[in-house]
Amino acid sequence: MALRHAVLAALLDGEYSGYQLAKAFDVGVANFWHALPQQLYAELAKLEKEGLVVGREVVQESRPNKRLFRVTDTGLSELEGFTAAVAKPTFIRDDLVVKVQTVDFVEAGPVIEQLDERASVARAKTELFRELLRKMRGALDEEQFLREGERIGPYLTCLRGLSLEEEHEAWCRRIAAVLRERDRERQTRRG
Repeated sequence: MALRHAVLAALLDGEYSGYQLAKAFDVGVANFWHALPQQLYAELAKLEKEGLVVGREVVQESRPNKRLFRVTDTGLSELEGFTAAVAKPTFIRDDLVVKVQTVDFVEAGPVIEQLDERASVARAKTELFRELLRKMRGALDEEQFLREGERIGPYLTCLRGLSLEEEHEAWCRRIAAVLRERDRERQTRRG
């Protein structure tokens, strides 16, 4: 997947300015694709040049003018081709996991601190995802929303983000506890 597909997918909900798109990435799309605001602006320019999105200028009286972007039919065709292509397997690239692998040869304290911090961040993200899911469902319970909801794609990706963050928090907390216990046992044997 390329950033272009994530941007096109985010624009399916309507017109967004670059700023609004960056916010949408922070809140919803970030659970499956990370991008910096400057990357998004550059990608919007490329997509517009290729005819996959179209932008229009909105004149604002008390603020600078802004451009709103939406997906074109060509952009929808691009997404159609993307969704039909075989998806590549997910892979992990996480420096914290590499640090955990080294704990037999280095001081574990800094790694434990980072695991605790990452678990706290994951916890905050799970709360954010739960709130987003509640907002998307409205008055419907989850099963009813999944059967009858008008647009479930964002909801389903948010469920994936929630699952990943819940698992990540649990893993970080467990590994930190294991490392703490091993440190205590080492200290007991030495002392």
